[in-house]
Amino acid sequence: MYSILIMRTAADVDGPSPSDLTARARIREVAIECFAAEGFDVPMRTIATRAEVSLGLITHHFGSKAALRTECDAEVLRRYHALKSEAIADPSGYLIARLTAPGAAVSILVYILRAIHAGGRPARTFLESLVEHARAVMAESVASGLVRPSRDEEARVRYLTYQAMGALLVQFLTTPELTPDEFVASLRDGRSDTVLPVLELYTEGILTSRAMLDDYLSYLWEPPGTRSDPEAAAAPAPASPSTPPPPTA
Repeated sequence: MYSILIMRTAADVDGPSPSDLTARARIREVAIECFAAEGFDVPMRTIATRAEVSLGLITHHFGSKAALRTECDAEVLRRYHALKSEAIADPSGYLIARLTAPGAAVSILVYILRAIHAGGRPARTFLESLVEHARAVMAESVASGLVRPSRDEEARVRYLTYQAMGALLVQFLTTPELTPDEFVASLRDGRSDTVLPVLELYTEGILTSRAMLDDYLSYLWEPPGTRSDPEAAAAPAPASPSTPPPPTA
């Protein structure tokens, strides 16, 4: 379900309001589109030409390309964080609506993938912001009863964020010939091939037995080789300070 929730990025983000169409905002919007379409090596002169402003005006407003990217990152993340909660309130209705009329915020989705792929500290900062938002979405999902609680919520949130973004990034990097619009369209075309396995995996699971989970939980709280003393072996093992004990029925 988290993969479906996170895909709201491609459908329900708020763009700039008409009152925000100042020269600075127009430069930022064009820069987001250019960074998404061509990557962060796109020349500043290209951004200026497409925004129909002088290169000097970009320098006046932002000072440097790095500062321009920082502001673009913040705006993309603002729109990402502005996602609505209808998928949690009505998950099935939301899913059907997205399949029949998915909408598109093409530049935002592709920008996110390019920001992560670029690597380095900006990518780490960007990814941490995505995790922060995912943490809030997961907490709301658990509180609403849509999602089961986890023994380690932080680990689950990070895994699901990395898994969802990683899967999209693999698709993006293996289709370099596609424009941003074509890439998002390809996601829609293939969605019927991914929704079913995702829902099966998240709803029914994949393993037929919980033996591996039970063995791993035993390993976490009583690692082999740490309790050789017979008296100590008879005593209950203390809970790990870094890992919460498994929930009881």
